Amino acid sequence: MNDQHERRVLVIGEALTDVVTTAGGERREHPGGSPANVAVTLGRLGRRPRFATSIGHDDRGRRIRSWLDESGVELTPAAVGTGPTSVAASRLDDDGGASYEFALRWEPDLPRAGDASLVHVGSVATLLEPGAGDVLRLVEEARATATITYDPNLRPSIRPDRAAVRRRVERLVQLADVVKVSDEDLRWLYPGEPFAGVLRRWAAGGAVVVGTRGAEGALLVTARGELDVPGRRVDVVDTIGAGDAFMGGLIHGMVARGLVGADRRGALHGTAPGDWSGVVALAAEVAARTVARSGANPPWLAELDEAAVAP
Repeated sequence: MNDQHERRVLVIGEALTDVVTTAGGERREHPGGSPANVAVTLGRLGRRPRFATSIGHDDRGRRIRSWLDESGVELTPAAVGTGPTSVAASRLDDDGGASYEFALRWEPDLPRAGDASLVHVGSVATLLEPGAGDVLRLVEEARATATITYDPNLRPSIRPDRAAVRRRVERLVQLADVVKVSDEDLRWLYPGEPFAGVLRRWAAGGAVVVGTRGAEGALLVTARGELDVPGRRVDVVDTIGAGDAFMGGLIHGMVARGLVGADRRGALHGTAPGDWSGVVALAAEVAARTVARSGANPPWLAELDEAAVAP
């Protein structure tokens, strides 16, 4: 068995149809959902992740299944259910930024973590009941054998109770080995608190924390220090899926560098910020290519610069 199969990735969370209305009034549909976008990014980078989700037997569900399959993502056996496939309606502004409205259901039949060496969770799936509690329990169990990665990717319109969201987010940060969070999420979660201060507080609990700032780059914080990652200039078509592509690139880089699995937790938590420079550069490259084209459409491995993907 080769290392790719020994170091399996399990992604858990929502898959849905994005209904996008452009600033000019054009309307289009395409598959999406934050964890689904992470899984697709990993599939296109050659990782063959498993994806635990909940989609319907309807036309939108069939399109999602085809998109996942074509991108190298394996659905878990109970991922396809009987209800309608969830929908996220987004409206783009003149700069390509998106605002969202959702019609969601999240009642997954989740698997055990099994042979996964890394489990990724995030977004709606960690907050929307009844499934969010199941996700938390799976993470608590999986931590004994797997690295845990987490991206809050908050949607306040779905769960507007800030105090309740903060409690769940902080619990998942405690369980996670690597957290990716946007400056937008932190502004909503901790109004008025400095961006870097929150990252440092989270990292003090043991996690490696990466805070993204859009075009301004990212800040990575570990127990041993910080790494400031400058932004990249790119012609933005839209920002849909950019953070998810970054997360997928981050996980891909972690796997490539042998930083996944509970047996590697000590090594991961002991890394210096400079040890992450190549991983974060790869993640930034994947995100930059994603925002340069329409929709959540992350690049394939062959599209990336060879130096960026080297272990």
